[in-house]
Amino acid sequence: MGLKIRFHDLRHTHITWLCASGVHPKVASARAGHASIGITMDLYSSVMPGMDSEAAEKIDQALRGAKKKKEPPGEQTG
Repeated sequence: MGLKIRFHDLRHTHITWLCASGVHPKVASARAGHASIGITMDLYSSVMPGMDSEAAEKIDQALRGAKKKKEPPGEQTG
């Protein structure tokens, strides 16, 4: 008995690989033919590396940058 691979299996593997590789979800959604990016995110967000930590890092950088702009020269903290 040979290995049976359905087209859907290949499609799912392709979209999983795209999401896990950091390809923007909108691109993966379009390739999958999903009606909305929400469908893709519901199905594949679990394989997207570091989504939460990346978001936290970006907001941290933005807040630190805003704080530095407000501080007078010579009074930078932490």
